[in-house]
Amino acid sequence: MPSTPLNKIVLFYVFTPLADPDAVMLWQRNLAERLGLKGRVIVSGHGINATVGGPIDQVKQYVRGTKEYAPFRGADIKWSAGAGDDFPRLSVKVRPELVTFGVPDEIEVGPEGIVGGGAHLTPGGLHRLIGERDDVVLFDGRNTMEAEIGRFKGAVVPQAQTTRDLVAELDSGKYDHLKDKPVVTYCTGGIRCEVLTALMRNRGFQNVYQLEGGIVRYGETFGDKGLWEGSLYVFDKRMHVEFGEGVESLGRCTVCRKPTADYVNCADERCRQQRLLCPECAASGTAELCSAHAA
Repeated sequence: MPSTPLNKIVLFYVFTPLADPDAVMLWQRNLAERLGLKGRVIVSGHGINATVGGPIDQVKQYVRGTKEYAPFRGADIKWSAGAGDDFPRLSVKVRPELVTFGVPDEIEVGPEGIVGGGAHLTPGGLHRLIGERDDVVLFDGRNTMEAEIGRFKGAVVPQAQTTRDLVAELDSGKYDHLKDKPVVTYCTGGIRCEVLTALMRNRGFQNVYQLEGGIVRYGETFGDKGLWEGSLYVFDKRMHVEFGEGVESLGRCTVCRKPTADYVNCADERCRQQRLLCPECAASGTAELCSAHAA
């Protein structure tokens, strides 16, 4: 019996000025389609943001082909295990922003990346900084749904349903007391923090860092032995990953309150909300409607 091919998912981004995003989009689409890969690729005048999966040999060819383009040669590729059906389709699009903060004109990108962003900290560098100072603030650059199932111990979690909400959160003044403290932002793979740290510095935060490679790289480095607690929300069929065996999610089932990292779509097809349900409650069909549609 033939063996099942090993499947992989790659996640990467590159901030670099692109004079012709449409041409880059067409090249990326043709490359991924030719190799039979699926996933999401966003291209803008600011660079590329991609999550692509499929059989390992084809994924390797995709990575090699992408890195043949000089502006993407230094892309930091993050690899993870895939199931082969992690994405429903291939989507390759041109958008005004790689991450939708809603402020494309506020971001400047040069050959070296985002201009005016925060200093990069490796996972080990984060631990050293925390060991040297007792006033380090970890700042979650994701939305609250992601943070509900996992986050860094003691982190500040803004009330943000979307990435756009983070701008309003910063402008609200509620974090002004952190402007003189060392603030380390973190997100899934690092891309949101590239933009977020620049926005924070534009608003007067003096000592801003970003976790290099995001939570993904931190988990690869320290597993479940570091400062991360719970599960990492991911944007493919897996929905979440853990960095060790037996890790308990911080999320709680909205019916029985058991620990769970499983989000379930609202049963109302008109609704785009998700809710946390443990496998038992999800299987029983108990309260599949979110709070907005349960009445």
